[in-house]
Amino acid sequence: MRISYKLNDRFDLTIFLSVTLLVVIGLFAIYSSTQNTISQKGNFDKQLISWGISLCVLFFIYALPTKLLKPSAVPTYALSILLLLVVLVIGRKIGGARSWIAFGGFSFQPAEFAKLATILFLSNFLSREETDLDNLKDICIALVIGLFPIALIMLEPDLGSSFVFIGILLALLFWKGISIFGLAVVLSPGIVAVASLFGPIYFAVAVGFVIVILFFFKKDIFLSGSILALNIASGFFVDNIFNILSPHQQTRIRAFIDPNADPLGSGYNAIQAKVAIGSGGFFGKGFLHGNQTQLQFIPEQWTDFIFCVIGEEFGFIGSLFVIILFLVLFLRILRLASFAKNEFLSLVIIGILTVFFVHFLVNIGMAIGILPVIGIPLPFVSYGGSSLLINMAMLGIILNIHRSRKEST
Repeated sequence: MRISYKLNDRFDLTIFLSVTLLVVIGLFAIYSSTQNTISQKGNFDKQLISWGISLCVLFFIYALPTKLLKPSAVPTYALSILLLLVVLVIGRKIGGARSWIAFGGFSFQPAEFAKLATILFLSNFLSREETDLDNLKDICIALVIGLFPIALIMLEPDLGSSFVFIGILLALLFWKGISIFGLAVVLSPGIVAVASLFGPIYFAVAVGFVIVILFFFKKDIFLSGSILALNIASGFFVDNIFNILSPHQQTRIRAFIDPNADPLGSGYNAIQAKVAIGSGGFFGKGFLHGNQTQLQFIPEQWTDFIFCVIGEEFGFIGSLFVIILFLVLFLRILRLASFAKNEFLSLVIIGILTVFFVHFLVNIGMAIGILPVIGIPLPFVSYGGSSLLINMAMLGIILNIHRSRKEST
């Protein structure tokens, strides 16, 4: 009992075992969803190999001195930007987006690496003693750090990854302690842009809401005017941003608004996903016995729609078990962030937690039809070697910080 306590004090078994169970469940789901698809039949073996490699990476990062994280922030971010530029030139186009760099039989998605790099660099900037989020200049610098990778990723274009970066930026600013006014400045352009997609009335209401906020805070006329101009511009240029998206991403967003308008086209995935999950009932149809899964009604069910496989074959109980595992993981990581003595490390933990949570929320939201289909995998569960590798690397950082959590540096 004493040995077990000491082990968990240095190595968080709760986090590790939760993730291990998620990976194992994912392997079962990947096997079931690809066994009748000749072109994807090797995905199970590839994922198993990726898991082995990822475990080695996890334990390697876990063993490193924690103090190396901060000095690595700037070069890691610079490398990620370079890779995001390279993929625009030589990247392989998959699913309408030029997001992958191929090395022989291995493919890598730079956006996955950029998530970790952005967390490190943004955490490094926000944890400086001189950084003041009541200062508009520091807010703008933080926004540039977070939005620059998004701009490059939207050129691919990859809408799903962009959502994750926005989540990282907002979460780190909030955890740093940004004022309510500062948070409103950051959020309002996005709210106005989304409102404009629904028509001029919604756009006008959103702009009116921004005016009310500016009047309430009573900032100087130049600052208030600049913020209002930025919000109006975001609404007018949203059509240009929407047009950057590939056609299949545009139809996914339209299908979210009304999937039944084109049930055999853009709304097909959303409808079939809900049918698969609903047909699983309480206990599920059993492993390898899901009709929607085995008959391949849902495209890419081993990646974006893997939760449908779990819902159909393992039912409500299996789906709930997966959600509970994620909640245990999230709460454990959040607890670590709360007790971390070093602000930089605390911010890094929150950034990594945000990546996991946004993926979890959007992926399951897509599967049950409450969020648009934007192509985000379920962490540790969905098929994807580069995604699993980066997620396990981030988990290695979490476990590394847990090991040295009682230290002040």
